Amino acid sequence: MIKRFFDITFSLFFLLFFFWVVCIAWLVTAIDTHTNGIFIQQRIGQFGTPFKIYKLRTSSGNRRISKIGKFLRSYKLDELPQFFNVLKGEMSVVGPRPDLSGYYDLLEGENRKILELKPGLTSLAALKYSEEGSLLRKQVSPVSYNDSIVFPDKVRLNLDYYYHRSFWGDIGIILKTIGVVFFRKKWKDG
Repeated sequence: MIKRFFDITFSLFFLLFFFWVVCIAWLVTAIDTHTNGIFIQQRIGQFGTPFKIYKLRTSSGNRRISKIGKFLRSYKLDELPQFFNVLKGEMSVVGPRPDLSGYYDLLEGENRKILELKPGLTSLAALKYSEEGSLLRKQVSPVSYNDSIVFPDKVRLNLDYYYHRSFWGDIGIILKTIGVVFFRKKWKDG
C-alpha cells in the first residue's frame, strides 16, 4: 500500500514538473522518426501478465537508431512515458525491468518469486546493465551471452531485491539511478 502511494505520488510529481520535457522529447521523436513518436510493446508484468509498455520511439522503419534516439536512450529519456504505466498500476518506480516474453515468464522454482513484483522503471539489475546494448554488441554471440551470463545475473539481483526490498532501499535505488543516468557514475555491486 505504501509502495503504491509512493509510486503515484512520485509519478505525479515527476510529470507535474517535467511534463514539458516529456512533450518536447515526444515532439522531437515524432519529427525524427516520421511516426507518432510512441513505441508500444508487449512486456511481461506482475504475475506473468502481459501489458503494453510505452516508450518514445528512437528508430524509424529501418530499425536504425537515430542520433537523437541515441541521445534519448543515453539519458533514458525514451522511457519517460513509462510513468503513465506506473500511474495505471502496471509498473512501479522500483522493481525488475519488464522483459519480453520468453524470459521472466519462463522462470521456475524460487526464481518465479520475481513475478510477484511489479516491474519497475529502475532496479539494481537495470543499473548494473545500464550499458547492456553496448555490452551485448561486443559479444561473438549476443543472445547466448545474454541467456547464459546477463539474464541469470539479473535474476540473482532481482531475487535479492525481492527478499530485501524496503522503502528506504527503493529511495537508495532511485538516487543511484540519478547518479548513473545523469552524472554517469559507475554502478557498484552491493
